[in-house]
Amino acid sequence: MADDRHGSRFGPTRGELKFRLAVSVAGLALMVFALFYRGIPTGPAFVEVVGLAGLFFGGTAIWTARRLLRTPRDGTGD
Repeated sequence: MADDRHGSRFGPTRGELKFRLAVSVAGLALMVFALFYRGIPTGPAFVEVVGLAGLFFGGTAIWTARRLLRTPRDGTGD
């Protein structure tokens, strides 16, 4: 039976995790670009743009990177 430290056979593959990480990093990069281009928003927009988007993309990137580091490579090259 698969242990959580070594990945689950029902969880995402390494290729899917790499895709999630790429999308998360791209989302963070676009958010930073938008902040530089349009300026830092004030009021509730700050919470929406920086807080929610940063939390979503940043949290997903951290979770995915940790998961990639913990899952063993199976040698298939994905």
